[in-house]
Amino acid sequence: MELPRFLMGDNTDHPDDIFVIHTEYPRFIINLINDEVEWFEEFSKDDEQDLQSEMGSLIEAASEFYDREISRYED
Repeated sequence: MELPRFLMGDNTDHPDDIFVIHTEYPRFIINLINDEVEWFEEFSKDDEQDLQSEMGSLIEAASEFYDREISRYED
């Protein structure tokens, strides 16, 4: 099965949260309400430095994905 890069997540226990799941390495879930990230990977110290520089673009891509998906529902 081929997964899309991003998926939207929903949970009735967290009705005000907006979850986006990143399915490619580095895999994570982000809550777009507060930019809190939960990683599915374990990283070495060297990896953590690389991720900090990449994190901004990953958050932006997740946010753009969400905006695009919502705009498709509104049309």
